[in-house]
Amino acid sequence: MKAARPPRATAALLPALAFVLLCLVWGYSWVLLKIGLLDAAPFDFAALRTLLAACLMLLGLPLMGRPLATHRWRELFVLGLLNTVGPMGCSQWALVEGAANRTSILMYTMPFWTLLLARPLLGERVRGLQWLAVAAAGGGLLCVLRPWGEGGTTASSLVAMLGAVFWAGSVIMVKRMLAREPMDLLALTAWQMLLGALVLGAIALGVDAEPVSLTPRFVLVLGVTAIVSTGCGWALWVYLLHVLPAGTASLMTLMVPVIAVVATSWQLGERLAATDVWGITLIVAGLAALAVQALIAHRSVTGVAAAE
Repeated sequence: MKAARPPRATAALLPALAFVLLCLVWGYSWVLLKIGLLDAAPFDFAALRTLLAACLMLLGLPLMGRPLATHRWRELFVLGLLNTVGPMGCSQWALVEGAANRTSILMYTMPFWTLLLARPLLGERVRGLQWLAVAAAGGGLLCVLRPWGEGGTTASSLVAMLGAVFWAGSVIMVKRMLAREPMDLLALTAWQMLLGALVLGAIALGVDAEPVSLTPRFVLVLGVTAIVSTGCGWALWVYLLHVLPAGTASLMTLMVPVIAVVATSWQLGERLAATDVWGITLIVAGLAALAVQALIAHRSVTGVAAAE
């Protein structure tokens, strides 16, 4: 008779499974986001998938025993602009002309923009390995954007990078919101996404575009991106934030664009130029430096707390 698996092993296995699943879901979703544009304009698609995902999360909150009510509508509306309208709208818009692999890499430069924005807005200084991360990111962005030649900077690349800046701004705002008054992370995500989805819907109505074609392909892509990658993906992310140190959880962002590059190259036939490969390598190296720095900082704080 086999011995029962110790509780500690089970506790370690669940976050690992959640981590792998989340990387696969968020990484492969870039293929689906590109395919969805075959039947819908970018803002129509972004509005529909975020609205569906937000409604599902709001319905799930009571079932999970999480609070649903809130009074922070003004803050949540602004956060919806930064965290949903900006990143979701810009990434989908960038995919119209840009390749999914390059767009995903540029969107996941968010940690670098967060680092730069945190200094003036939160008073956090750049230290140690963070300088290496900024230098690597700068070099990687230059390689991906290539402003020096004909195949250089395109509007889609700039739009994707703008989406990353919006995403970074939302990180700063969430830190300020939670410092001022705690709030359930999943409820915060659901409400801001709902408000952002309504704004995306208004933008879609104001843009002259072809109507959505409700093909079986589009319905499938919409359902998977809304339910799996957006709804379940955010639930997995919130779970990881609860059970893992912030530095460890941030390692997730290293694998998502790598999986996106592999998936889009395989299924969409997108090929990377040599400069793209160098750029991606530098950006991932910079993200790794940020993750290592975060882990070192976490262990230092944990050690001080234990000593006290």
